Amino acid sequence: MFTGIVTDVGEVLSVEARGALKRLRLACSFDVAGVDLGASIACGGPCLTVVDKGVADGRNWFEVDAAAETLALTTVGRWRVGSRINLERSLRIGDELGGHIVTGHVDGIAEIIDLRAFDGMARFDIRAPASVSRFIAQKGSVCLDGTSLTVNSVEGDVFSVLLIPHTLHVTTWGERKAGDALNIEVDLMARYAARLVEARAQTGQGAPAGA
Repeated sequence: MFTGIVTDVGEVLSVEARGALKRLRLACSFDVAGVDLGASIACGGPCLTVVDKGVADGRNWFEVDAAAETLALTTVGRWRVGSRINLERSLRIGDELGGHIVTGHVDGIAEIIDLRAFDGMARFDIRAPASVSRFIAQKGSVCLDGTSLTVNSVEGDVFSVLLIPHTLHVTTWGERKAGDALNIEVDLMARYAARLVEARAQTGQGAPAGA
């Protein structure tokens, strides 16, 4: 589990095809001595497993394997050497929950369709995949490229988010432009709420008392 609060921006150092999967090496500022093999790290949204780690040329790095489904359903398959990636280590008991509950299970790929910068901030208009757009609500939470953000407005399958200068500076958002693809994970609570409504409709039950 994660919170969507980015703690580092990594850089792809290598991409190696291994049959149906790819092994990626990412540079990071994490103390890799404290990163266990098998640990989960959110890399641009997807939860990936650390399979190797080390230090080379003065840079800390870790490696992850991206399987065929991850490569097909997320932007990981588009990463190249030099790509910069938002990173977050998994949540530990007692950590501050500064964003919202994020699983690292990406729902699909969204697209930035417009960007407007003002007063050091930036407003992004983003088109969500049709399969998940119904889970996005005004003032609700959404995870984009591993970043927990609040939805400002929704119109059809297009929604907007506003990023403050700090977020633009400490994540990859300051490099984003119209046309860029983003990994999207909708709020888990919204998904469960929608499933409960569907289940009630299928069984013919009405809304609970007091609703």
